[in-house]
Amino acid sequence: MKKNSIKSKLLPLIFLLLTLNVAEAQQIDTVIVNDVYISYFSYQYHNPLYVVYKVYQGGGDCDRKAFHFKTGNLPNSATPADYKGSGYDEGHLADAKDFASDCFREEETFRFYNCVPQTPKLNRGIWKHFETEIRKLSQNDSVLVICGSIFGNKTMGPDNIAIPEECWKLVFSLSTKKKLYAFTCPNDDSNSFIPIEVDDLKKRLNYKVVELSNFQ
Repeated sequence: MKKNSIKSKLLPLIFLLLTLNVAEAQQIDTVIVNDVYISYFSYQYHNPLYVVYKVYQGGGDCDRKAFHFKTGNLPNSATPADYKGSGYDEGHLADAKDFASDCFREEETFRFYNCVPQTPKLNRGIWKHFETEIRKLSQNDSVLVICGSIFGNKTMGPDNIAIPEECWKLVFSLSTKKKLYAFTCPNDDSNSFIPIEVDDLKKRLNYKVVELSNFQ
């Protein structure tokens, strides 16, 4: 057999093995639990892979102007220096406004294990739109929100903080157990979202979302 032929057969195999290694690397290293949300954090990506929280009658009048993101003494956390000059927003996963009836709880959302780098168009556009819609739903129903990221190879800042390629969100009614929203958003300037089936999202993620065992 010619060397070129052997090489052509080996390259797809090597690519597959590299892909599998990347997939396996996306693991949850620590879980942070407080009275507001649960964060599943990856030391490799310096970000939460996903965050889970419940909200009922979200909203309030707490003034957030004095709040700033903190590390919470978490190892391998992003820092303000990573975001400075990056062009990315500190994009909340558990939305601060949902807990604005209690200033202590709202301040708890300002942790780097509850945010990922999002473009301003995403963070202040379609992502904010759905946060508002979910808060409206929560006035009459208790909802479960699960949201996270799909990471690629893009990084920022002195600590090489991973930048999501996409952000995703699932919302379920806790009274009916029915899905209310399921979508992904490209982390770019398109300000768009793509509806997705829960099972299809599971297949795309390189980490397990344990809370989805109770939902379809």
